[in-house]
Amino acid sequence: MPLPFHPADGDPVPAALRGFARAHADLVELHEKPAHLVARHRNPGRRVGLVSGGGSGHEPLHAGFLGRGMLDAVAPGKIFASPHNKQVLEASRKAAGPDGVIHVVKNYTGDRINFGIAAERLRLEGIEVRRVLVDDDLATESAETATGRRGTGATVVVEKLLGAAADTGLGLDELASLGAEFAAASRSLAVASRAQTSPHTGEPSFALDAGELEFGVGIHGERAQKTVPRPPLEELVEQLLDQLVAGLPEGPDDVVVVVNGLGGTTLLELYVLQDLVAAGLERRGLRQAGGLVGTFVPALDMAGFSLTLTRLQPEWRQWWAAPAITPAFPRTTEETA
Repeated sequence: MPLPFHPADGDPVPAALRGFARAHADLVELHEKPAHLVARHRNPGRRVGLVSGGGSGHEPLHAGFLGRGMLDAVAPGKIFASPHNKQVLEASRKAAGPDGVIHVVKNYTGDRINFGIAAERLRLEGIEVRRVLVDDDLATESAETATGRRGTGATVVVEKLLGAAADTGLGLDELASLGAEFAAASRSLAVASRAQTSPHTGEPSFALDAGELEFGVGIHGERAQKTVPRPPLEELVEQLLDQLVAGLPEGPDDVVVVVNGLGGTTLLELYVLQDLVAAGLERRGLRQAGGLVGTFVPALDMAGFSLTLTRLQPEWRQWWAAPAITPAFPRTTEETA
């Protein structure tokens, strides 16, 4: 049977968007045909609009990061599905600044195609467009993966840093170059002990036996390349950190850390993970210079978590600490970040 709290027509996305817009009416505005959301406030010095989007089921990504200091508009797709190019087009038209618009795109085929079509149409209208592709997932870093690494938890880091940089008045090409640097400095891995509930059947989307773990699961519920016996938590965190640190490019010892729940993991558990991660980084000679703990990029109600590390260049620290006023990103000021 389907999930119990869906509307009668079986599609929760339209009602969820309306509910989100009502809950955050001071920050966002919803346009329903085609569906897209726009931030009500932006830094007046911003010359380039920032647009992102992707499938629903990952809330608060992306609409939760609409607002001053982060995104200007978002195109939400159906559950685990890319938004239509018409949604991206309308969101971009509203978000574009005098220098154009940047699309922050997770590395999935559907997203790349639909954002690409919208970008072509925007250029025909005289709006300059650049793409920042987020491809942080180490689990899909393989010669056998034709599309390359998936885009996952680092998307939040890229959107935060890029939004703060845009607020300083940087131009289109400067921001596109910086966005690529932010993404290149980031790596993520995710594990799960229970699959997400299928919206259609009400059952787990794939089966795991007790004591098993999907090591390298995707945010759309894609199964990992391997199912492994679940190790003790301390050992699991060490395995993840070994791979993440080895996968990072060379750079400063300062890192931003995102400890992200996949939907069915409690905040209590995530803080335990934060403690283990911070200690593990210290043993490896790395310093946590900033971070997030919470559910930011879930996969519906999957029981699991992801870890994201981003090497933080010294000049980026100001952008991580800059104020952000959005529905979901922790509200910070330069004095408290």
